[in-house]
Amino acid sequence: MNEKGQNTSSEFYDEDFELIKKIQKGDNGAFTELVLRHKDKVRNLIYLTLGDVDYIDDISQDVFINVFKKINDFRFESKFTTWLYRITVNKCRDYLRKKKVRSIFTTLQEEIHNPPIRMRAESIGIPQIVRNAIERLPDKLREPLLLRDIEGLSYKEIAEKLDTEVGTIKSRIFRARESLKIILEPLQKDLGY
Repeated sequence: MNEKGQNTSSEFYDEDFELIKKIQKGDNGAFTELVLRHKDKVRNLIYLTLGDVDYIDDISQDVFINVFKKINDFRFESKFTTWLYRITVNKCRDYLRKKKVRSIFTTLQEEIHNPPIRMRAESIGIPQIVRNAIERLPDKLREPLLLRDIEGLSYKEIAEKLDTEVGTIKSRIFRARESLKIILEPLQKDLGY
């Protein structure tokens, strides 16, 4: 223990550990504090991953319900935020799977009578065009790109969150940026470049 009473026998000390220990002992107030501390990060990650504001609250709630149910299984082997990140990403993937399943049931007849309208850049905005391009990236490229360029995490932090080597993370971010250039190239005129 150090002078603050923190356990220094582990490789690092996570400030959330004390709250988690209280929660595991039945302190619901500590859980509320943990949610308040991390809810904005969870909401931002959901928005950046899905780009869909309609379901942020629902998915956030699912994330924290899952955290509450599984908090007794938390083993203090990694930062709480790493564990929370994995739960959030998994909930986003669940949402995308459900969305794909629902879209399969859209009949061809509906598509014929209601063809999609292609929107111009001015009507949907540059951020939406970029978000749509990011959504087209595979998960293994999109996730590290968002964590680096939007969340501002270091390569080491991203590698820890995704349980991957730093070199792999650097490679994936490079490939993600190159893929985005290719995806956005035909839209350069609409984007005003």
